[in-house]
Amino acid sequence: MITVIKKKLSSQFIRNVGWLSISEIIYRALRLGLVVIIARFLTSYDYGLGAIVMTVREFSITFADIGIGAKIIQAEEEELEDLCHSAYWLNWVVFSSLFVIQSIAAFPIAWFYKSPSIILPIIVSGFAYLVWPLSIIQKTLIQRENRLKVIAITESSQNIIGSILTAIFAVLGMGVWSFVLPAVLTSPIETIVYYKAHFWRLNTRFTTKNWDKILKFGHNILGVSLLRTLRNNLDYLLVGRFVGIHELGIYFFGFNAGLGISLSFINAINSAILPHLCAARSEWSKFKSSYLSSLKTITLTIVPFVLLQASLAHFYVPVVFGHKWESAIPVVILICLSAIPRPFADAASQLLVAVGKPHLDLRWNIIFTVVFTMAILIGVHLQDFGVSTSFLSAHLGVHWQIIVVAISVLLVHFICLPLFTLWATRHVFPKNHKM
Repeated sequence: MITVIKKKLSSQFIRNVGWLSISEIIYRALRLGLVVIIARFLTSYDYGLGAIVMTVREFSITFADIGIGAKIIQAEEEELEDLCHSAYWLNWVVFSSLFVIQSIAAFPIAWFYKSPSIILPIIVSGFAYLVWPLSIIQKTLIQRENRLKVIAITESSQNIIGSILTAIFAVLGMGVWSFVLPAVLTSPIETIVYYKAHFWRLNTRFTTKNWDKILKFGHNILGVSLLRTLRNNLDYLLVGRFVGIHELGIYFFGFNAGLGISLSFINAINSAILPHLCAARSEWSKFKSSYLSSLKTITLTIVPFVLLQASLAHFYVPVVFGHKWESAIPVVILICLSAIPRPFADAASQLLVAVGKPHLDLRWNIIFTVVFTMAILIGVHLQDFGVSTSFLSAHLGVHWQIIVVAISVLLVHFICLPLFTLWATRHVFPKNHKM
């Protein structure tokens, strides 16, 4: 009987990963075609401005991740309904506040980068925040119920429409607006679909009940999300500030072309693993088996795909994107390879959340973020450490600074993330633990 249950859980996880992977692959395939188009119609400066706007938006969205979704997924059945009504109103407060804060922050951000033209795009990109709260609870409940097929189809449809709009705006010469408008214009799609796909409806007035419970559970998750977002965008922030917007555009292109479809599997596994683990946590042997099978799935999918993509970079970059992006090939390869240890560490983080120890994940992320920041700063200011810039230019090319930053990203990920994955796994499943 236990064997049958194990197989069922495993197949359910694989099906969920499969649906989300299909969604992500469709998205990445569209993005690949999209990058080809905008690489030919937009300048590296447009790319740089787009990187700034998207970074600001990603930070804002991260602040919305205060653990509401994770708490609903983890909650016991008897407290679920009450929790959902409280979470609905908390979502409105959070997203409305983020819209106001992002709009105000647009002005100092423009001053920091000396680019007044990004003020309005930053403000407009936040309009989607005023739509999402209408159906976030429904989406989370769908995820809790492991009906990730609905989410996969919805995201695929939205990504197709958004990608088409981005391509049209790029061809029309709309510059940075090509990165901003599609996400805003397509935001009502998921709201309508999720609202109709789940029967849950609000039936209470405004309440702050359970907010303390949600926030107490979620503050560690928020901290982890913020630190992860900071790391994911820190290189953009520092390259744009200390190297230049033009170089940031090249680096941003290298990042997008480098990770590419590899992110499809990473995002799919990361989205599916928490409900998969929570569904099996009632029995320790099943719980451990589910986690180890997740790591095996990551090994069999991520590693070979990333290696293949990195090995083909010298061929597909000039052919697909144009010869003007050949200088970004080293960045493409390095950033692509840095994807290998990421999903393993993500799985370890979700493992800690599933056993109710997100504070340990937060502590680790603080340490990793400090190390990562130091590595990037060293890469940006390498010449200040007595290294000959003429030597670097001769061996790495004119854009040696962004290549050094990419090397720093690769080394930090390959050294630190496997250590965390090993520690977290042994912490939850010690060798002397009796099953």
